[in-house]
Amino acid sequence: MYNDKADLEVWLRSLLFFVLYNLMGIVHSLLALLLAPWMDFAQRYRFVNLWSRATMWLLRRLNGIEIVVEGREHIPAGEAVVVMANHQSQWETFYLQLLVSPQATVLKRELLWVPFFGWGLALLKPIAIDRGRPVNAFKTILRIGRERLRAGISVVIYPEGTRQPPGRIGRFNGGGAKLACKAGVRVLPMVHDAGRCWPARSLLRRPGRIRLIIGAPIGCDDGDPERLNARVEQWIRETAVRRLGMGGEAPGPRSAAPERDPVESGEIV
Repeated sequence: MYNDKADLEVWLRSLLFFVLYNLMGIVHSLLALLLAPWMDFAQRYRFVNLWSRATMWLLRRLNGIEIVVEGREHIPAGEAVVVMANHQSQWETFYLQLLVSPQATVLKRELLWVPFFGWGLALLKPIAIDRGRPVNAFKTILRIGRERLRAGISVVIYPEGTRQPPGRIGRFNGGGAKLACKAGVRVLPMVHDAGRCWPARSLLRRPGRIRLIIGAPIGCDDGDPERLNARVEQWIRETAVRRLGMGGEAPGPRSAAPERDPVESGEIV
């Protein structure tokens, strides 16, 4: 399904994507900043993520990247959760904003200093942390994360911390599970293989199919965040190997009826 070769056409389309999505981002971020004082959070969230929608549309039409989501029925309606997903591609930064809405993402504070992109991101109430001060970072996640969850805003955490190469799951930290237990909410686990089509730290956008699998929410029923973290990590690792072919093992059988992409179909508001 994936084209591992990058011929001249793929590179040219990748470069065109990079130029167009950055131009769209610059214009849209400036508009968002101008209009933000007259919008509430829900309106800002929808407006800022018009860029995310446009980026996903561009990926499909220009770069030939299809998105298949399995397990969307596991996303609880009207319930704020802690989303824990593997970290592999900048793609997840865009797509998860549309899939679980509204949400606040835990990110390194330096991202908010990036011109245009960071300015727009700051309007979405992210949880910005100083990774150079891990103790303070953890306290920030717990304090602001609980505030967001109480306000009905889900929190997205990438427990690996750093983007991993395609096919690899890194070491998990326990911040997301501890937040879920402290706040009394469930964890929504996810795993994807977007790095094959949109590699981290690369201009390349390979045509192919990105698969995102969503698991059933996992609660902190016994109040033990370490056990919760272990359960989430086990699900992500096993699903990555069994169903996405990561970790050097053969992929499991494909779903008989994969769900259509909600961004393309307009199902996500």
